[in-house]
Amino acid sequence: MMDQTYRVVVTDDYRISRTFFEMMVQSDTRFVLAASFSNAQSTIEYCMENPVDLIIMDVLMRTGVDGITAAQQIKAEKPEIKIILVTSTAEAMWEDKAREIGVESFWYKEYSDESLIEVMNRTAAGESVYPHAPVDLGFGNVNRLSMTERDLDVLRELTLGYTNEEIAEHLHISINTVRTHIQNMLNKTGYKNRLELVVNAASLGIVVSDETRKRSGKP
Repeated sequence: MMDQTYRVVVTDDYRISRTFFEMMVQSDTRFVLAASFSNAQSTIEYCMENPVDLIIMDVLMRTGVDGITAAQQIKAEKPEIKIILVTSTAEAMWEDKAREIGVESFWYKEYSDESLIEVMNRTAAGESVYPHAPVDLGFGNVNRLSMTERDLDVLRELTLGYTNEEIAEHLHISINTVRTHIQNMLNKTGYKNRLELVVNAASLGIVVSDETRKRSGKP
């Protein structure tokens, strides 16, 4: 059991999600809501000037710095602050990036088995809490996990509107290999063309490219 009180900062650009985080913090006497922000830049600045024990922060932001970039900056200056990154997408690539920069825990708003308060308690107690398995959800006639890692790499590029030639260059593969992956994904999902593939991947949050993450917070 935890004896101390933990000062928590919550950060989410959507009011409903931010209010939910605030309610979770306020529901347990071991946590105190130190501050609540709609952008990650304010969180960075607050943490540099004030005592903070735990941050709950969304990855994607509509303005300013994204959550992963903000977490990296905070960890570089204040490594003792524990961070829980959260997202409503199914993009599993961000888990690896979070681990790389020392983020303690990662929570999917829609898909995690653990409740947020459980993740908060375990993180505050010194645990690192990450999902046991990648998020799986329906994608056309199959599930996300039916896609290979290279399929998903190509799909991320497709969501950015790149041509086959550009995708081949970015991923260091041949144009024929790109075409093969696209056709394989069409065959698996049953979607009729690459546009339908991209629209559904984006709307379901199957993948979100790093480029999209980083530019999502730009003015």
